[in-house]
Amino acid sequence: MSMIKVTNLTFAYDGSYDNIFENVNFQIDTDWKLGFTGRNGRGKTTFLNLLLGKLEYSGTITANVEFEYFPFRVEHKENHTIDVVADIYPDYEHWQLLREFSLLRVSEDVLYRPFESLSNGEQTKVLLAALFLKENSFLLIDEPTNHLDIHARKLVSDYLKGKAGYVVVSHDRAFLDNCVDHILSINKTDIEIRKGNFSSWWENKQRQDNFEMAENDKLRKDVKRLSEAAKRTNDWSHEVEKTKNGTRNSGLRVDRGFVSHKAAKMMKRSKSLEHRQQSAIEDKSRLLQNVESSESLKISQLAYHKHQLVELDRVAIQYGDKEVCRDVDFAIEQGDRIAIYGPNGSGKSSLLKLICGENIPYSGTLRVGSQLKISYVSQDTSHLRGDLSDFARSNGIDESLFKSILRKLDFSRLQFEKDIASFSGGQKKKVLIAKSLCERVHLHVWDEPLNFVDVISRMQIEELLLEHSPTILFVEHDSEFCNNIATKVVELEG
Repeated sequence: MSMIKVTNLTFAYDGSYDNIFENVNFQIDTDWKLGFTGRNGRGKTTFLNLLLGKLEYSGTITANVEFEYFPFRVEHKENHTIDVVADIYPDYEHWQLLREFSLLRVSEDVLYRPFESLSNGEQTKVLLAALFLKENSFLLIDEPTNHLDIHARKLVSDYLKGKAGYVVVSHDRAFLDNCVDHILSINKTDIEIRKGNFSSWWENKQRQDNFEMAENDKLRKDVKRLSEAAKRTNDWSHEVEKTKNGTRNSGLRVDRGFVSHKAAKMMKRSKSLEHRQQSAIEDKSRLLQNVESSESLKISQLAYHKHQLVELDRVAIQYGDKEVCRDVDFAIEQGDRIAIYGPNGSGKSSLLKLICGENIPYSGTLRVGSQLKISYVSQDTSHLRGDLSDFARSNGIDESLFKSILRKLDFSRLQFEKDIASFSGGQKKKVLIAKSLCERVHLHVWDEPLNFVDVISRMQIEELLLEHSPTILFVEHDSEFCNNIATKVVELEG
């Protein structure tokens, strides 16, 4: 056991006026299993790069261990997998690799296939196995779940549960709950560590947020009351001052010594109230610094003139000699929230594209309602670039509404001035989701919309779908999200 100590860490990117981290202090036990969470764009990957020594910073990071980062960069994906593993860790023992493969349910024969021929899930598992071959290292695992289906996520989570000495970035609540014993969270103003899994951290955070909001309301009322009392006292002292050189309405002379004493007393009281008011304002300013805004989102879906929107009857999709799915039967009716499950390669994305009107080779019967308007969110964000205002105009959506939704999803106003190509993966996904929410359609079709999207935004989207009950067909591997949202499930065997 050893400690990783971070002291007075301050960092900003060149040309930026805002520090991403400022005077951050904490320490990590290298035997911990840490889940790393925080809103998109807060600097999770940046912090991992600071630990790796890739960026210059002020302050100190001390550690008696080496850091290893996942995912590894594979330069030659055409090489056999066994050679890819050897490039990552030349001194590994073959039996140790097979032990890790067994835990991850990877067959030995993948070693003798080109790495690029492996599915995304298989590639992830192979690289994780290679990562855990390295001893005396603290492992930095950056979003390992993005290319894993629900079953593979559970398998990898169980695998990590049996390990120690890592920090894993993930936005999947069930995944984190199963495999971590501490949470490292990037808040608005600091980084904190709490013992427990994600659910216990979230419960504590909500309790703290609710306490701070109640205290804030109480102090706001105190400030208002003290301000009004100070004003009254100030008005009274002015009235008393007027009597020092004059008479009362009765015409009697006033005792100036008494008046001066009373005026001084009122002035002292006014100063005391002012001091208490300022103290209350300072106490108030310490609150709400890390309270996450998660305002409700809205969706306004068009009503379709028929109850049934789409029907598939014994649909099969085949690319050349490869049949990816067959005998698919289901209907989409108004108000349905349908989740499509299935292992990677089972045709989930192809089905969504087929329903959206893409030229996908299929057999069987597909009936799509006449003049049905569909909004589609793709897995792919690589095409996103340019200005947000231009993006809104080119897609025919209301710019004010579009940006309002992004603000609610934790975009800063400064973000609106940047090129979309510079956004994080989660921020790009939010652009596509916000666009979809702005579109006036009968049906929403979302393909893995939550990849890279932070946990709090996922909860906002959940609340939206539960409150407004739009008709939606989606593929998503976040089991918590699916369990909360889906009213029907279509499972593809693959």
